[in-house]
Amino acid sequence: MSEKVGSYYHCGGLEPLTGMTIPEHFAEVVRRCGAREAIVSRHQQRRLTYRQLAAEVDDLARGLLAMGYQRGERIGVWATNSIEWLLLQMATARIGVALVAINPGYRRQEIAYAIQHSEVHGLFVMPAFRRSDYLAMLAEVLPPLQNPERNLKHADFPFLRQVVLFDPRSPATTPRLLPGLTLWQEVLAAGSAVSPAALDAATAALDRDDTIALLYTSGSMGFPKTAVLSHHNILNNAWFTARRMAFTETDRLCAPVPFYHCFGMVLANLLCLAVGACLVVPEEYFDPLATMGAIEAEGCTALYGVPTMFLAQLEHPQRGDFDLTSLRTGIMAGAPCPPILMRRVMEEMPCPEILIGYGMTEASPVTHLTAAEDSLEVRLETVGRNLPHQEVKLIDPDSGVTVSVGTVGEVCFRGYHVAKGYYGDPEATALGIDADGWLHSGDLGIMDGDGYLRITGRRKEIIIRGGENICPWQIEQQLLQHPKVAEVAVFGLPDEFYGEQIMAWVRLKSGERADAEELKAHCRSGLAHFKVPAQIWIVAEFPKTGSGKLHKPRMRELSLEWLAHKTI
Repeated sequence: MSEKVGSYYHCGGLEPLTGMTIPEHFAEVVRRCGAREAIVSRHQQRRLTYRQLAAEVDDLARGLLAMGYQRGERIGVWATNSIEWLLLQMATARIGVALVAINPGYRRQEIAYAIQHSEVHGLFVMPAFRRSDYLAMLAEVLPPLQNPERNLKHADFPFLRQVVLFDPRSPATTPRLLPGLTLWQEVLAAGSAVSPAALDAATAALDRDDTIALLYTSGSMGFPKTAVLSHHNILNNAWFTARRMAFTETDRLCAPVPFYHCFGMVLANLLCLAVGACLVVPEEYFDPLATMGAIEAEGCTALYGVPTMFLAQLEHPQRGDFDLTSLRTGIMAGAPCPPILMRRVMEEMPCPEILIGYGMTEASPVTHLTAAEDSLEVRLETVGRNLPHQEVKLIDPDSGVTVSVGTVGEVCFRGYHVAKGYYGDPEATALGIDADGWLHSGDLGIMDGDGYLRITGRRKEIIIRGGENICPWQIEQQLLQHPKVAEVAVFGLPDEFYGEQIMAWVRLKSGERADAEELKAHCRSGLAHFKVPAQIWIVAEFPKTGSGKLHKPRMRELSLEWLAHKTI
């Protein structure tokens, strides 16, 4: 890569993009791998081969057609990981209905926003999860659910016409807990009136560029935006991610990541089904013991997770009870992946070919992935290079000019994987995707002459202390080098004199003891004085998002509250 080109890299590829829709591609995989296991849901104690999965997908798709759902409409799913979630994903794709993936952690105000903003025509929901009573929340939001005639007309939700209840523990016998609900088994029964030929005709009418998924972004700065993704976006992204991983029908993926997130929906579910591999679901939510038990019992060759998930397994006191040697590869993504943690996963689990993935929901989601053949330094210190048929450039955030190699710039993407926009939000779409088709990530990074990318932080997370721009990531890496430190989050807090001061939350390794002064001294040994945190709080746990990422906005709120009341 020449200096004239600057920080720009296009990864070509000998293999072309597929022009198929998801159901067309899936049909080919079923023909080739029909007898192979497609999914194992351990908490449901169910297994389906590809042939069985295809039959259940078609039964549900015919039921959806019978209920009046048509190409271009939207169905929301508010539930944890299960076979039924996957069936909905594939059945909606079969008939051209967009699936709206809703966070199981949403509360009353958030579910009302999701139903209204995404203009869903139908909502599939499980009864409850942990302390969240979904039906109680829906009854408040949508009083017509008490109507035995199942007329759900409501001024706030003009598109919604049906709420379908399913209990993953017993989907065939789910009771009607509110009179206005439709039951899963009723949808399936209705499908008997729709012929297989009518279903095939619905699939034949689809186009690769049809919207097939609406995925919510994190919403850390207010209500989340909704990325609009097509068959072409996510099928190609899943396929080329699998190719970079050397992932085939002989692999078995342990996927504790949530399906409502792009990591689960695209990189776990769709990736496995795109190549004929087996998807192993250890539990309806992440549990380190269930995950390690699934790896051993099912002979999993791959494992996914955000950094905190891998750390929870490595530090679990019962880790030594499990044989994890079947692992070969996997992806750590969703948050910065510390080199020290990557090395531990490679050596201690062991998972020798674990890869770092990088991207964003609006990019379908993977833009960059390391490879097993990369050097150890590349695999530990970078997020690799972009996938085939994608472009990446780094720009000066103020001028928009491409920066030179080795210079920090904002990471931007262009290619088949860029979302069609944000649903119902043309202003956000115009801000996020420019007139030349470049998606602006908001992340800062450095690209080398071979196209390898290092992420250095977020534009919005930059701490400005006394005129100095400070990247939290650099401080986090310094603290993680301390032998007693397990997890770190660094962010800025308002300060009357400096504008902002640096706050660090630190969780120590099990059994270790350290105080703030010891950790500050460690920071001084490797950082400029102005980068040393003014405050370091040692905590037992971190607030996290529904997908397992450290929730810095919530930490900032709690820090300000505690400081105001001097409770710490």
